[in-house]
Amino acid sequence: MLELATGCWLGFLVGLRHALDPDHLAAMSTLLAEHPRRRRAAILGAWWGVGHSAALLGAGAVLLLCRVRLPDRAAELLELAVSAMLIALGARSIQRAFKARVGASVEHAHGNVVHVHQAVEDHFHLRSFTIARRPLLVGLFHGLAGTGAITALALASMPGVPAAFVYVALFALGSIGGMALLTGAAGVPLARIARRPGAHAALLACVGAVSLVVGVAWGTPILERLLPS
Repeated sequence: MLELATGCWLGFLVGLRHALDPDHLAAMSTLLAEHPRRRRAAILGAWWGVGHSAALLGAGAVLLLCRVRLPDRAAELLELAVSAMLIALGARSIQRAFKARVGASVEHAHGNVVHVHQAVEDHFHLRSFTIARRPLLVGLFHGLAGTGAITALALASMPGVPAAFVYVALFALGSIGGMALLTGAAGVPLARIARRPGAHAALLACVGAVSLVVGVAWGTPILERLLPS
């Protein structure tokens, strides 16, 4: 029983650390740089975690119930999709820096709900909830790409499928908490940097360049393995 509890607690701690993976940091930095507000930063990180957890729990449950591992080729294709997403996010961030769109007020409406933003917002409303679309989708991509490794670790670490699923669930909770804490902390200095439009544009360009570099570095060896020599 103690070993089971220790294994589950380890899953939560691994989930917390998982938020620090370079592809996660690169993707979220482009999203935070667009809307560097202290209160909103942690919310964006939490929505990333929700998307990440939904993918892990959905795809992971199927793999655990079938007691199968994700084929290596499928796992690499998912990682390649993450690489392409990082490149796209980086290019978008650089484009926004050049267009100097930061600071433009935009009226935004959902049914009877109307509000004004300082820049283009990408979210939708579900009843009384406001859901950040882009962090949610980015989290889904990251979760799908990591499902194979996490479920394999859970099966190897835990005594049975139910315990393995608990491990994955706690890992997912850890990733939500880890990313929310990380982005919330990052939101404080980013909000100060972005007070001036010029500094905000420079921030967008810098994080966009980092995302591009990480995406290319992440995807190049995968392409080399997938393409015939």
